[in-house]
Amino acid sequence: MEKYIKLILHSAKTRMKFENLLAEVGGFGPFQIGIILMLVIPRVSLPFHFLLNNFIAAIPDHHCDFSSLDTSGVFETLSQEQRLTVSIPQHEDGSFSSCHMFSEPQFHLLTNSSNSTELPVVQCQNGWVYDNSTFKSTLASEWNLVCDKKSMNKATATIFFSGVMVGAAIFGSLSDRFGRKPMLMVSFISAAFFSVVSAFSTSYIMFAVMRFFTGMGITGISIISIVLCVEWSDIKHRTIIGVMISLDWSTSTMILPGIAYLVNEWRFLVVTVTSPLFLAIIVWRWIPESARWLIANGRLEEAHYYLSKCASANHREKSLQNIKPQTLATVIVSEGDRKYTYLDLLRTPKLRKLAVVTGITWFGVAFTYYGISLNVDGFGLNLYLTQFIYGTIELPAKLLIYLSLQKLGRRYSQVGTLILTGVCIAITIIIPKVNWLPRTAVAVLGKGFSEASFTSVFLYTTELYPTVIRQNGLGFCSCLARVGVSVAPLVSLLQETWTPLPQVLFCSVAILAGLLALLLPETHNVRLPETIEDRRKAPKRQSDKRHGAEFFST
Repeated sequence: MEKYIKLILHSAKTRMKFENLLAEVGGFGPFQIGIILMLVIPRVSLPFHFLLNNFIAAIPDHHCDFSSLDTSGVFETLSQEQRLTVSIPQHEDGSFSSCHMFSEPQFHLLTNSSNSTELPVVQCQNGWVYDNSTFKSTLASEWNLVCDKKSMNKATATIFFSGVMVGAAIFGSLSDRFGRKPMLMVSFISAAFFSVVSAFSTSYIMFAVMRFFTGMGITGISIISIVLCVEWSDIKHRTIIGVMISLDWSTSTMILPGIAYLVNEWRFLVVTVTSPLFLAIIVWRWIPESARWLIANGRLEEAHYYLSKCASANHREKSLQNIKPQTLATVIVSEGDRKYTYLDLLRTPKLRKLAVVTGITWFGVAFTYYGISLNVDGFGLNLYLTQFIYGTIELPAKLLIYLSLQKLGRRYSQVGTLILTGVCIAITIIIPKVNWLPRTAVAVLGKGFSEASFTSVFLYTTELYPTVIRQNGLGFCSCLARVGVSVAPLVSLLQETWTPLPQVLFCSVAILAGLLALLLPETHNVRLPETIEDRRKAPKRQSDKRHGAEFFST
């Protein structure tokens, strides 16, 4: 081992590769497991908040408050069903209208309800009465976001993900400039603060603003944590680490409906799902900074400190005996002391093509994933049960994508999962709604494929961009993904124009994004690029040449 290290250090012509150094101190051991476990604490809050709208913005069964119609006290002698019959018009299927009422009581309907279509009907005059048997309170019941204001209820998800989109751009740039660890703390504090304040909102506007800033803060956890884990792992174990760090999402997705069932008041639910961030703030001090980033930015003493801790935790103390902080300058040839920005994603033709293709792929992945995930009430099942099933299917999806990433590589895994997601959505369009069981089964299968595509795209993108602009690249892609997520809840409103239209759009985008991903180069078992020059000079595999990755050859 000592000869190997000396050979690297004394070679004037050969630049030391970080992977070689990482292999010596341990690229997958107790140190890396510790990082994952510490980052799981804040990461469990990600699906909690990203899917929170399924519960806090749920619309309970409701009807107009018709108490004003009872001017003579006759209603006291009627049952609740009879009161509804004389006060609320019915649809063809026998259900009562949620947004209209009779202008005056129609007592004759108690004996003859066959002809009620031409009776005088008005919109709700005195608010609504909500069924609190499932939800004690939601945004809809708090601020009457129903009927004409239904779109405002849907908009709360769009507002949150708009904040996520802005936060992705901000944290992507700042974490490349100031480091992964400091920006993690900023993300923890800002997300926790704005989330708790949102729970005490006194108006819809205040809540919307606070949710925007919550989304902006919490996105830093998502994009920084995955990069930090991958940058501390060796080539051999990048896949398993990428899948392991994503397991917390699937587990939390399964836990969320249980929490929402027990805490069915929206204000308390918001505070409950935010609570892991307060523990994360305490644990933050033990999270290491990325040694790759430190070396790339000339902070060699700190890099040596963390590498020493890694070697010690992985029982490889002897591996750093002959390496001093100053010698780490040979590990990565950073391109001067310049700071990198999103403009560097446009520096070379290859980077420009990479940014365009990965950005569109991320848009497709997120648009379809949340198009499915935010439609938990569209299959005729209990809301909590559907969310639990959606979470459960993600666990086998993780195993599937792990095997696929190892056997088929990154590109074909990304392409395949996206196209299969689109195919499943297409099948749900064909199956009639009355056949809810097969329709739900196919939708759940599509949810599994969409989760697999999300797991793949995080790891794949992290491997595609060089260290000096990796967070910028991931931030840019995440920003475009959040555009897709922001649009997804609003697209569901298009079903009022044509019922299958939202599914047609989700299906089309998934398949097109999958086909476009064929243009990306393969990164399986390839060293992570450290500089922009490394990305420019990245060797092309024969398989890349045969299957379309020559698109990146310039």
